[in-house]
This record gives sequence, C-alpha cells and structure tokens, in this order.
Amino acid sequence: MTYPIRPIQPAEWPAFNHVLEEAFGWNPHPAQLERNRAITELDRTLAAFDGATIAGVTSIISLTMTIPGGQLPVAGVTAVSVLPSHRRRGVLSSLMRRQLADIRDRGEAVAALYASESLIYGRYGYGRAAGELSFRIDTHRAAFAPGAPQDPSLRLRVARPADVRAEVEKLFASVVAHRPGRYERAVGFWDHVLADEDQARRGAGPLRSILAEDENGVRGYALFRVKSAWDDSGIADGTLLLKELEAADPAAFALLWRAVLDRDLVTKVETDGRPVDDPLLALLADQRQVRARWIDELWVRLVEVDRALTERAYAAPVDVVIEVEDDVCPWNARRWRLTADLTGAECKPVDDEPDVTLPVSALGSAYLGDGTLGERLQAGLLREHSPGTVRRLAAAMSWSPKPWGGLVF
Repeated sequence: MTYPIRPIQPAEWPAFNHVLEEAFGWNPHPAQLERNRAITELDRTLAAFDGATIAGVTSIISLTMTIPGGQLPVAGVTAVSVLPSHRRRGVLSSLMRRQLADIRDRGEAVAALYASESLIYGRYGYGRAAGELSFRIDTHRAAFAPGAPQDPSLRLRVARPADVRAEVEKLFASVVAHRPGRYERAVGFWDHVLADEDQARRGAGPLRSILAEDENGVRGYALFRVKSAWDDSGIADGTLLLKELEAADPAAFALLWRAVLDRDLVTKVETDGRPVDDPLLALLADQRQVRARWIDELWVRLVEVDRALTERAYAAPVDVVIEVEDDVCPWNARRWRLTADLTGAECKPVDDEPDVTLPVSALGSAYLGDGTLGERLQAGLLREHSPGTVRRLAAAMSWSPKPWGGLVF
C-alpha cells in the first residue's frame, strides 16, 4: 500500500501533533506546543496520509551548523513519527527517502538529527557523529587542579534569565562557531531554552542564571535549577541541575563552574548533556569524582558526498579513492577521489580502483571530526583495499574540539 506524502497545511497542525503524541507518549504543555509551532517550517514538514488520516510525519529545521573549519547550511531532521497503527507498512521508509530527495533539491549537502532510537537511522545512511556525557559530581570532592585559570577582572552577577536574555544570546552567538555540531539558535530555540512553566521544572525550582563578566561585558553564563532537599538530620542535600554553561574563555569557564559547584546547600551537581571532551574534566583535581554516562548525540547524513566533503576542513593531508555504498541516495553510490590538505579539499567522481569501500553512514559518522572509521574497520564493516587508507582518512577527518550539538532540535 502506498501513502501519499506532502507538506501539511496550517489547519493540519493539530493532526500533525497527534502523531507525535501517540508515537512518543508525549503530553505537551500548551506553551510547549506553541513554541514548537513557532520553529516549525510548514513547507519543510512531510506527512504520509492514509485517506484523511495522517499516518506518519517528519519535519526539517533549517540550521546553520558548525563543521570542521567553518559553518554550513544543514537540514535539521526532527519530529520523525509513525502512528502505532501504521508501523511496519513502509511509512517511515517512504518519508525518509522523500525527505532526503527534498533536502538535495533544496541544495543542502548534509542532514543531521537526534535519534530517539539508535537502531533506526543507519538504515537511511545516517552515522553516529557525536556523543555526550551526562554526569553527577559530589560538590565536596570537586576541587580544581593546581593552575586553574583565574582573572581578577571577572565578577559574577546573579540575574533572572528573562532579564538577561539578550546578553546570554549574544554570548552564545560568539562561541557557537568554536565546536563542530553547534548551530545558530533562532528566537524559537531560545524560547525553549528559557521555558519555565511547572512542567519544564520537573519538581525543581525556577530557572536561574549566573553570569561571568568584566567591564567589557558578559564572558559566560550558566543556566540551572536547584532541587532543594534535606536529610533526616536536617543537613542540606540539594541538587543543582545544570542546563547550560557557556563561556568565551577558560577563566570565565572556570569561574562559572566554581559558582555552580560552590552553591550553598547543594551537595550534587547533575547535568544531562556535556561534550565528551568537556574542559571541566581537565580542571578537576580528581576526575574520578565525575560519575559519567555516555550516550550518542548527533547523527549525520551526507546527502551529497562530494559537496559535503569539499566544504569541511581537514586536520592532515589525504589523497584517497573512496567507493561509497548508498542505496537510499543513489547519486552518491560511486567512486570518489578525495584530495585534501590544510588549505582545502576537492572531491571528484572517478573510475579508479578504490582504496576503501564503505557505507555512506561511515562518512556521516566521521564528518564532524569524531567518527568510527577505525572501529568499523576492526569490526569488518569496511573493506580496505590499500593498507593504511582508513588510518590516514580517519586522521585527516579528525578534529578538536570534539563535536557536540548541545540542544536537541
């Protein structure tokens, strides 16, 4: 059975959300629905119809994302859902294939998403391109290592987040290009970040902020909530739930972390998402005090291999013929010669014998600089025809700092 696919009309917005609510078991606050509507590009939604019923949906948010060496328009894939009554009927496959064709027609060479289920998206050429850490720190064991940066000109300012929104947005805009995977935030994204209705608090207190600044302005900020608690002896046992901490320089970063870790009546700091190479890990005198859990974060899909590989920078010279396997976007399924050095890159179709054969998902995984090419080779998932090719390609595509998006879209 086929399901006609088209973008939704404004009047179909409630039906679009009904699919999300059923697929994710979601019960959104009305304010959250309004925020989602504000960032939804109706012309970039897709819905699969079973008669008058919307059986499955997906959407794209147009992003400007940092990649190694610069920034690139990226299709931010979101809201991928199918009604429970229509699973395993090809609805999802039809939506994903149509969406990738639309992305190509739009002129975007790269797509990215956050995966609710990590088994799904490899089938459509996406590769895990970034990870993140969720961790807890006991504050009484959180001393910094000797030599932690300090700047006497810095001072802290406590403020209501809504009152300093413009300053926070400006600071974030100044740091977004420093790490692959970060993306520029439109107004609607900031509405999500600063949301403070009871449902967003999840039993904790209101959203709070603290800023690090000098006479020239804000150099960093932290957004957090505090969940107050007391043990049976009347001893404070509160938890600080860190939402974001961004800084323009190491001294501001260290000062903000000290403000977070030294908060009165707090014994634990918890955060749901930080980069895997968070500088805090180096700042702490005893890194074992970080109780961390790793999880995959961004997934990336090269929609047009040649354009995507040409746009990014490389950490080392490389000259390799790559045979790409791609049964979803057949225009990628051929041999490409990637020639790159520290000044630029070129990727052209060739008929030469390949140095390596790999699925397009492997290139997506490596694209932001923290891929799994070496692991895939050891697992037998790549075919290396010229010894050492994968090692050289992985070294060229590596990047520091590690990629991290920092905010689910």
